[in-house]
Amino acid sequence: MLRLIDRATKIFDWLVVGLAAIGALIIVVQMFWISYGVFMRYAIGRPDRMVTEATALLLFPVALLGLAYAMREDSYPRVTLLTDALNPTLQKLVALMNGAIMAMIGVFFSITTINATIRAFNSGASSEILNWPRYLFWGVAATSLTVFTIYACLRLAQIALRAGPTPDPKSDR
Repeated sequence: MLRLIDRATKIFDWLVVGLAAIGALIIVVQMFWISYGVFMRYAIGRPDRMVTEATALLLFPVALLGLAYAMREDSYPRVTLLTDALNPTLQKLVALMNGAIMAMIGVFFSITTINATIRAFNSGASSEILNWPRYLFWGVAATSLTVFTIYACLRLAQIALRAGPTPDPKSDR
């Protein structure tokens, strides 16, 4: 069973890195678009009113595209002063509780964003200036959070099924 979960986690690793790469690409597009907006405003004297809305709309999906990647890289902040002093069994219990909380939060937000995507699609809502369909932004968020949730559940299963102390997530790559 653990071998199957490890294989699924490695497959999801590719998806997680791909989502992070898409997020990085969006940030590069935002950087050029914002630079263009600043140039138009201060050098030409004709501000581009689309820059502000586009940047605001793209920030939401970008924030979520790297969520699973942060888990993959074990980059969430934590205080280990107390947990390092615990015996390995209690360390594993703390890691299980932490993983369960992350998975439950992921489930909640996945359901919420999937529901928002469906509602935005059915309503036909779009952004005010650019007229971009809102379901596209909710769809990226829903996809990112669903991948995060599945990945969190896989990581939780890995922690639960491994004997001994919790392994370093970077060691299984």
